[in-house]
Amino acid sequence: MSTMNISLPEELRQFVDRQVASRGYSSSSEYLRALIRREREHEKLRQLLLDGAASPIIGEVDVAYFEALRERVCQRAAQRGTEPTAAVPKTPRQQSAEA
Repeated sequence: MSTMNISLPEELRQFVDRQVASRGYSSSSEYLRALIRREREHEKLRQLLLDGAASPIIGEVDVAYFEALRERVCQRAAQRGTEPTAAVPKTPRQQSAEA
């Protein structure tokens, strides 16, 4: 691991020291690494959102879209021989078919 020295005003150094003490970090280096990782993930998410916003609209996201998505999930689960998770609620069509 390489080393980097940074200069901070006293106020920021005290802030870092408080964060290290109160959040269970073992050192200021560990705290700063966590901040940098979080910022990297933030940048990745930001780019994904920008890419999505710039992409063409390929269809409408409505009830029919989600019903088709649920059906695909259920079909893939059936192909694998597993049950879809409880997080995949039944579609209105499935509910009325069971009634």
